[in-house]
Amino acid sequence: MARALAMACALAAAPSLAQEKAAVKPGFSMPVDKPVRILVFRPSVKVGSQSAGGLVTPNADWTSNARKLLSEAVVAARPGGTSDVVFMPELEGDDALLLADYQALFGAVADTVLQHRLFKGDRLPTKKTGFEYTLGPGVSRLADKVGGDYGLFIVTNDAFGSTGRKLLQIFAAGAVGVGVSSGQHIGYAGLVDLKTGDLVWINADYQMGGDVREADGAAKRAKQLLEDFPAPAGGVAGAAR
Repeated sequence: MARALAMACALAAAPSLAQEKAAVKPGFSMPVDKPVRILVFRPSVKVGSQSAGGLVTPNADWTSNARKLLSEAVVAARPGGTSDVVFMPELEGDDALLLADYQALFGAVADTVLQHRLFKGDRLPTKKTGFEYTLGPGVSRLADKVGGDYGLFIVTNDAFGSTGRKLLQIFAAGAVGVGVSSGQHIGYAGLVDLKTGDLVWINADYQMGGDVREADGAAKRAKQLLEDFPAPAGGVAGAAR
């Protein structure tokens, strides 16, 4: 317990992370003169439990259920009021590898945006006002089979505090007056133009709500992920309708 408390105190002393930031490529809005189809890629979802010392153990059942519920919630949300939102079907062989490559690339690009553009930290001088991030035009191959104007990538990472972690939280607050968090709930979503590969919108939150293991919680999480989603020109931006 003493070692776990020491680790928790060190984490608590670190600067708190900013929350809920979104950015849109300057001048971008959803088209209004034609139907728009958003292709939702299989969300990258991780769900586990957090030990007293802060270590996270993945839970396969929680993860599988959360991925299913979150996928359904995002598609049902019709982000931006688009005319058609479809889920990318399961792919095989080279197609599956291609999708995995672009999901990994999106993760790397998103990490750069979060670190250097959205949140306080090591901002790059050339990125102070600009928003020029891309996966490259090759991403258009992802839409060849089912069609789509934009691709929606989603990443969530949840760790639910164990009983030991919650007890440590109470003990730390009462014994030494140190605040210890229980659980981690991180998520971000990004919209990519499937013709150019350009990232046109991203939203991230390091302290998300909604228990993704349950339908209501997944719906809440989807709404948060889609907050400040770009609306059609002249429309009202925001979450799902």
